[in-house]
Amino acid sequence: MVFASACVEQDAQAVPKLVSGRTDHHDRRGEQDVTANGPLKLAALDVEDLEVISTHLQDAIMMVGDIRYLPKEKKAVFVMNRFVWDQEADKRTQEHERRRSALAISQVSAMKASKIRQNAKDAVLELLAVTFEPSEGPSGRVKLEFAGGGTVMLEVECIEAQLADLGAAWSTPNKPAHDLN
Repeated sequence: MVFASACVEQDAQAVPKLVSGRTDHHDRRGEQDVTANGPLKLAALDVEDLEVISTHLQDAIMMVGDIRYLPKEKKAVFVMNRFVWDQEADKRTQEHERRRSALAISQVSAMKASKIRQNAKDAVLELLAVTFEPSEGPSGRVKLEFAGGGTVMLEVECIEAQLADLGAAWSTPNKPAHDLN
């Protein structure tokens, strides 16, 4: 997926703000199912786009070992299993879907974690939200907030993120729920 960076001034007509693509989906028998959602691909170049990505990643689960900071490439990558919120439960089985997905955030100058045991590579994290806190110009901090109070804070030159599903969906009987008390 190629898109222009928000770090460079762009003509609003020339660059779509949100790039989304889905491919054809085949059911378990190999027949094309035109009603099912295929793999998701999104790009974020501003706060509104990042909010769309955050919505798709709510309740995604990942292991601490699936978080990578690549300082030479100025990139952070998070590989996770996201819950597919934009699709209803199967009418027959009442099962939902999860998909293996990757979130790549570019233009990262620093990454800090709080309340996450970084040496516990098999520890599971549940992502609640991805937000942006602006500073000067287009720079700021992309914050990943996890259940239990853990956070990952990324210092970025600008918002430049990509979310992509990595493979086929699988079914799960479990739908995330939150106790609001």
